[in-house]
Amino acid sequence: MGTFLGHIIPGLAFTIIGIWHTLNTIKTYKLKGPSNFTSSTWFPFTSTTTPVTIPKHSELYLLLSFSAAAAAVQILDYPLLSLSFKPDNYEHATMFLHLAVYASVALAVDLSASPDALRSLVGTLAASVFAQELFLLSFHSVDHAGLEGHYHWLLQLVVAFSFLATVTTVGLPSSFMAATVRSASVLFQGCWFVVMGFALWLPRFLPKGCYSTESGSDTGSGSGSGSFMSAVACRTEEASQRATALANLQFSWTLAGIAVLVAYLCLRTDSKCVEYRKLRSGGGDVSLISSPEAEDLKQSQPSV
Repeated sequence: MGTFLGHIIPGLAFTIIGIWHTLNTIKTYKLKGPSNFTSSTWFPFTSTTTPVTIPKHSELYLLLSFSAAAAAVQILDYPLLSLSFKPDNYEHATMFLHLAVYASVALAVDLSASPDALRSLVGTLAASVFAQELFLLSFHSVDHAGLEGHYHWLLQLVVAFSFLATVTTVGLPSSFMAATVRSASVLFQGCWFVVMGFALWLPRFLPKGCYSTESGSDTGSGSGSGSFMSAVACRTEEASQRATALANLQFSWTLAGIAVLVAYLCLRTDSKCVEYRKLRSGGGDVSLISSPEAEDLKQSQPSV
């Protein structure tokens, strides 16, 4: 993962998953209402408007495939395609391994006879993904120092929020706030990976007064970039402080952008989601649905 593409590709994957989860979390909450909302760590494809039938478990299939491929790339030391043991490669691969375990178990649980009874197991495994990611980032065999270390420390903050929010949803599955924070934090992880890729691995985006340097041998790294690890050094203390301040601003701006996106989705989805109002009628609950689509459905149904 110590390359530009090594940050951009996982970053884009996390960003897509984060947007997908955020949108579906909000839609589910608006559809079911506060009293019936239950958070989920994955969402099925249920659209019938697409010309091609999309499998219900596409998210889990894609997550499992991506994790397996990413772990294989790390272990095989692409593009060198060798099995020499390099701790940082195996640490990165282990992160994807836990993600693959979660996806496969979530798939097996949903296909089992009692998926609702094992929902907490899936949630616990989702929390373990973030827990081990935080663990491996905190005790990485590669010493991220200086500006690069500061970017990784900020990443650990985001992962910590993902872990805490996921644990909260396991204990409080009806908490819309925890489910939204979890989804938004996944999106934040993806965006921050992309920011790190540009800020640390493209020379023209390096802060003023800083430069890229090689801190390892010429035999190649887990990323196949021709060096063990690329680092960013600053020529003066003033340049280092300026670069750190810029990283903090980037972090804050990214968070602000995600907050605006989540707020927009909440407001935008509100006008399209159906609204349930439960009335007691004849000893039973009757759900009245108000939306243009629901009105068409109501008119098409025979009266009883």
